[in-house]
Amino acid sequence: MSSAVELATYPGLDERVVVLRAGDLVDAVFVRTERFNVLVDTLDTPARCHAALALVDPFLYERPLVVVNSHMDWDHFWGNAAVADRAVIIAHEEAHRRFHAPSTQQKLKTKASEDVSFQDVALQAPTVTFQDRLRLDGGDLTLDLVSTPGHTPDHVAVWIPELKTCLAVDAVEAPIPVVSSEDPQDLRSLVASLHLIEELDAEHVVLAHGQTNDPLVVSQNLRYFEELASRVGRASDLAFLRDGDPIPDGLELTDLVPSSTNLSPSARTFYERFHRKNLRATIRSVQGASSTM
Repeated sequence: MSSAVELATYPGLDERVVVLRAGDLVDAVFVRTERFNVLVDTLDTPARCHAALALVDPFLYERPLVVVNSHMDWDHFWGNAAVADRAVIIAHEEAHRRFHAPSTQQKLKTKASEDVSFQDVALQAPTVTFQDRLRLDGGDLTLDLVSTPGHTPDHVAVWIPELKTCLAVDAVEAPIPVVSSEDPQDLRSLVASLHLIEELDAEHVVLAHGQTNDPLVVSQNLRYFEELASRVGRASDLAFLRDGDPIPDGLELTDLVPSSTNLSPSARTFYERFHRKNLRATIRSVQGASSTM
């Protein structure tokens, strides 16, 4: 796997906010403030993170570096070793639980067996954690780290009010985000996080996946979940779906998000897995609500 990273931006996005794009895998973001630089996510390997930092090198040593781990998914924090000796690494307090879960080391073991690029990854935990909100005052810019659970319990978005820019990471995704588990509470948390981001009234909503900053994606994600709940609620005797079970008519991804037909075959398969998980969580949520009436 190549460690190539490129700089990217969007029309109207402030020049102090730079997207670090690792191909189709994931985007990290580098933010320059008067007092310090902020790297939101370290990508999937230290080598890739080093490559990303090299692109912003003229700015890197002008100010201290602060790192934010948006959440403990492998493509967002496995590059931490590249910055562990030079920066504090901030994350939600739930990140420590996820970091120390046996599944984290097992994921690395599996990825390393499949791709030599991961064999030199040494996992580094965050060094500073918070619970609900944490404000970073950069002088000219403020970065509000906001707990936005649902995609994962430790997920954090970053709001820069002076620029009306939200770094939504994986809480918002094009065409759809995915819920952490099939527990209805996680689904409620994800929808609540989407509402929270929508209420910011951002002009730029920068995603980690989907390569867009279009704020309309937030409302599109919300409409997807609302329509999914509505259709599940109208369906009669809808059984819980196991892997491999056919999805009933009217509940396929393309039924709810017609634009998904434009995805590449591999991306379509990927997001259909997301949709199946969201659908199962929705079935549980709707059936649970019905049983309490």
